[in-house]
Amino acid sequence: MIPGSHYIPKYNESKPLGEDSHFICAEKRTFGVADGVGSWVKKGIDAGEYARELMENAIFAIEDKPEGGVNPMAVLNEAFLNTEAQGSSTACILTLKGDVLHAVNIGDSGFVVIRGRKTVYKSPVQHWGFNCPFQLGNWRSNNPSMAEELKVGVKPGDIVVAGTDGLFDNLYESKIEELVNQGIDQGNVPAELASNIAKFAHINSMDRYAVFPFTIAAQEAGLKFTGGKIDDITVVVAYIISPD
Repeated sequence: MIPGSHYIPKYNESKPLGEDSHFICAEKRTFGVADGVGSWVKKGIDAGEYARELMENAIFAIEDKPEGGVNPMAVLNEAFLNTEAQGSSTACILTLKGDVLHAVNIGDSGFVVIRGRKTVYKSPVQHWGFNCPFQLGNWRSNNPSMAEELKVGVKPGDIVVAGTDGLFDNLYESKIEELVNQGIDQGNVPAELASNIAKFAHINSMDRYAVFPFTIAAQEAGLKFTGGKIDDITVVVAYIISPD
């Protein structure tokens, strides 16, 4: 597995690092994304600090694990127990074991698997209602027992695209497919493709008139809303290759 990533924080002078975080441990064939829940700002809390600490603790949790020996649920649980920052966050951690992608996901971050230029899998979203995802935190939030464990068979040539809701709220599945296919045709490495996808989602997030997935979800919830969702955008792309 060859991974690469790109992050575009939404502009906020008081939170220059944004509220998303992610990590990649290529040697352990593992990566993860987290999205600090922005509503904490009403209490004067930067949830990005929680997301960053959670992902840092996830790295610590896998450091002593052998290649192929990472258990995403155990990693998430250990990271959660060691995270002391205020706030809360969604999280998705993935690892490749042989020809199976093992993942744990809580909330509305997630991933898709593209094979033969088409999406063959998309992780389910966990939410209590519109724009209210399941989330990990230290105060009236969920814990890892609420997370969903996922296993997806993969083949050499598959492309995994993971991200926070800033990606999936602003790009249709068909557009992600299109951008992946263009990137493959142009010989992009994973980091280049992740950058292209993130930048396109960012452009859409700033569009005040077009209809995107978040627009439709808002309208279905009875809200008068048009355009994209201005948000932090994290994208991780991983190419599944043949083992040596």
